[in-house]
Amino acid sequence: MVSLRCKMMVKEELKKVGLHYVIVDLGVVEILEDITTIQFQELKHNLALSGLELLDDKKAILIEKIKNVIIEMVHYTDELPKVNYSEYISEKLHHDYTYLSNVFSEVKGITIQQYIIIHKIERVKELLLYDEMNLTEISYILNYSSVAHLSNQFKKITGLSPTYFKQLKQKRNMNLENI
Repeated sequence: MVSLRCKMMVKEELKKVGLHYVIVDLGVVEILEDITTIQFQELKHNLALSGLELLDDKKAILIEKIKNVIIEMVHYTDELPKVNYSEYISEKLHHDYTYLSNVFSEVKGITIQQYIIIHKIERVKELLLYDEMNLTEISYILNYSSVAHLSNQFKKITGLSPTYFKQLKQKRNMNLENI
């Protein structure tokens, strides 16, 4: 669950099957009572209809927690933490980073670092499209060592330079104005 809408949908589905929740957060639901097999199956089915997945496998749950910490860190904070990402993730999830890294790589087929880079580039694209910050400011808030480092990673992931990506937006806007 990464959005408010997802949380609301989960809360509604929990009510439908007669479960009372304490916490509904990013990828985590804590309920007051024991869940019956019938309630579990009904909840799983209803969530699937909404495009959500109920996870009961411990590795899958851990992977979702790692993904949610990264998404929250990159997309929902004004500035990325100044500590190493490995320390940050390890502290948040109360697990050794090596263990988290191994499980993540085994299940997802990419490293946590690669996953972070992909999300950072998505955030860069978002900030470029908002056009409220220049590349220097974006590189600072996303903890890049330099604009050149950000630009190199951006090009490696997207195949475009940040400047060209931004120009594409401007060209689209000009085309829309001519309609």
